Amino acid sequence: MIDLSIRVLDLTMQIQQIPGPTFKEEQRGIFVRDLFHKESLKDVSIDDLGNVFARLPGKNKNAKPLIVSAHLDTVFPDSVNLQSREEAGKVIAPGIGDNSLGVGALFGIFWALHQRKTELEHDLWLVANVGEEGLGDLRGMRAVVDRFGADVIGYLVLEGLALGHVYHRAIGVKRYRIHANTAGGHSWSDYGQPSAVHELASLVTKLTSMKLPRTPRTTMNVGTISGGTGINVLASEAKCELDLRSEDPITLEKIVRQVEDVIHSTNRDGVKITTEVIGQRPAGEISSDHPFVQTAVQCMKRQGLEAVLTFGSTDANIPLSRGIPAVVMGITTGGSAHTTHEYIKTEPIAMGMEGVVSFVENIAVKCGNP
Repeated sequence: MIDLSIRVLDLTMQIQQIPGPTFKEEQRGIFVRDLFHKESLKDVSIDDLGNVFARLPGKNKNAKPLIVSAHLDTVFPDSVNLQSREEAGKVIAPGIGDNSLGVGALFGIFWALHQRKTELEHDLWLVANVGEEGLGDLRGMRAVVDRFGADVIGYLVLEGLALGHVYHRAIGVKRYRIHANTAGGHSWSDYGQPSAVHELASLVTKLTSMKLPRTPRTTMNVGTISGGTGINVLASEAKCELDLRSEDPITLEKIVRQVEDVIHSTNRDGVKITTEVIGQRPAGEISSDHPFVQTAVQCMKRQGLEAVLTFGSTDANIPLSRGIPAVVMGITTGGSAHTTHEYIKTEPIAMGMEGVVSFVENIAVKCGNP
């Protein structure tokens, strides 16, 4: 798989150079679509959201298909310099691991099967989807799962930086944008009247003072805050974005109710606090002894890796929340994800590719799909 890993890395670096911010993945999607056509895959298409599909036909038309996906989008805006550099077994570049390498691995799987002359019994759908990051709210994967329904073997979700980890549990997430509005005024002549910035700051303090359980792990984060028009102005508006997460959906719902109660109690004469839900990622899981999990573990073990079973907020949330088998597997190791110093290690790519290819070759039999 050494030659294959070099080929995958080369394609990954080409993909990384194409901007792919969430909601602006079109240029990257067209690049992937054209490559699918070049490889003579079947039923190549782009849907209304920008998800890119291609099918490798299997021998048995009646067999359920396997869906392998990787998200196109990155966290970086168009303005970020995408220049890459290589040093000491690494490639350093924004979005190289999350998730340019995952998209490159879609092609790596196809190339490996072609090299080995492996004919799958089932159809294999390769999907490069949009909207995984941030406020994309998994919109791409929602549409993908809506398209295929439950009549599938399941989903293998590729993430560039997750080698050695098998995600089979999905963390529930709920996100709000909170608005504070007041009459505003002059900082001197209207002193004593409410300021939207002050009111929002006080609310954030109350929220982040809430005690959250350590087990199941539950988190809260105010990721952005803004408002006001000048240093000597009592702000008439301010807003922030709040992220709530928990391993357990019941616990998450309990925290959501507590947060909403605190927010609603802040309203009073002259102060209006409103919220809008800007993201909701459903929780779900399959057991650690499910064939999807065990096959992934065995594929890692054959590469000399002891798989770590774990959970996260990924595209796999959608199929898992609907009772459809899914796991996330990685291609290599690296670090500094979501920063301009993000990097991948090049040597482990061969192991990661062998692991995911082996999963694709074996999962149908493990799941009883002839």
